[in-house]
Amino acid sequence: MPSVIGRPQQPEPFLRGVLHPASIGVAYPRIDPARAQHVAGDTWAAAQVPVGVRVELSGDVSAIRVEYVTSTADLGYRGEGAGRTFAAYRGATKVAEQPAVLGEGVVELELPGDPEQPATVYLPEGMCPVVLAVTGIGGTIVPAPSQPRLLAYGDAVTQGWLASSPAMAWPAVVGRKLGLDVCNLGFAGSSYRAGVPAACMLAGTPADAVSFTVGSSVWDRGPSTPPLVAAEIRAVVGIIRASKPDVPVVIVSPIVRAEAEATPNRCGATLADLRRALEEAVSELVSAGDGSIYLVEGAKVLGEHDLADAEHPGDEGHKRLAAAVSKFLNPLRQGLRQSHLARRQEAVLATSALRAVPPDLPGAPPRPVDAFLLPPPGVSGEQLRSVATTLAELQSVTAQQAAAMSQLAELQVLVAQLRHADEGISPAPGA
Repeated sequence: MPSVIGRPQQPEPFLRGVLHPASIGVAYPRIDPARAQHVAGDTWAAAQVPVGVRVELSGDVSAIRVEYVTSTADLGYRGEGAGRTFAAYRGATKVAEQPAVLGEGVVELELPGDPEQPATVYLPEGMCPVVLAVTGIGGTIVPAPSQPRLLAYGDAVTQGWLASSPAMAWPAVVGRKLGLDVCNLGFAGSSYRAGVPAACMLAGTPADAVSFTVGSSVWDRGPSTPPLVAAEIRAVVGIIRASKPDVPVVIVSPIVRAEAEATPNRCGATLADLRRALEEAVSELVSAGDGSIYLVEGAKVLGEHDLADAEHPGDEGHKRLAAAVSKFLNPLRQGLRQSHLARRQEAVLATSALRAVPPDLPGAPPRPVDAFLLPPPGVSGEQLRSVATTLAELQSVTAQQAAAMSQLAELQVLVAQLRHADEGISPAPGA
């Protein structure tokens, strides 16, 4: 896991797929660190891997330079597929790829192609990298335009098992194809026990679309029954709908798993039984009037020949899943962009509601936090006070955070160099 405490500010505007601030030991947590103590250990462990985190940029440059530090070479069960390289894409085309090193390093990635098309750089996720700086070569780069956000919750397959690289995981493929800011919330081996808690997390996270994948672990790791599976998916949808009444929700049922299809689990249910119950429950919700729920029938999308092992698909299987999810989201792209724009406008409205406050006169009594603030139409005084209080708190620590982040960047380099010295590893060029 990462050995850093924070992350540098320079590359921050270029990062995508990031939902939460850094925490002690975790640069890009995929679950709110404040809730880490409330989730299972293996879920939090999976959440520390920066799955789906990437750099997106625009600019007429010949190449870019990425400075970074990694903290592990243990890629686990995914092996090379967990990511050992930085890979640059323009649209669906990979245009450059360079290997990462353990510790501090630098890569230069050429960016041929149309400079009007933003470039995406996927990270060596399995090595738990921290991006220290991103700069253009032969020109200037700027952060790519923001895109509608898709929260992709699910299992090991959603996390990317066993695609050949982070860029080939089906959520990443969907993001490139449809122009979405995908936040990968796939947690290997733990989705079976997190239905309702996951729904609460999704409900509380701003998004323009949601996908919810149920893995085959409901058959064995968390053996369930058809009534229980059906009840849980209804609860999941109900919780999400309470805060996102119109947001498209794509539900993916378990993909095929030969050993489980006709074999009863400890509760007496086969995977086919569980899948059927889930799909029927989703169909009932659609029939009841929820026109923004879409069902991807996992066993109809992938066959056994699409699996790289007995449970997880390879690249072709991930492409099939991406196509199945995209089939529902592609016709909604205009609506997703409008939703995204509306969310941004709401944020701007809340911020612009604050008026410049003149300095206090000597001896004048302290003014309330909402002094000189005029709520615009549709914004209550209570909402305005909340925004003002939050901004005041943020402003009070901004300078401290900036100084701390600068020190942390230096500490990251020092830690990598010390590790190299202790382990007898030759430092990367420039280390």
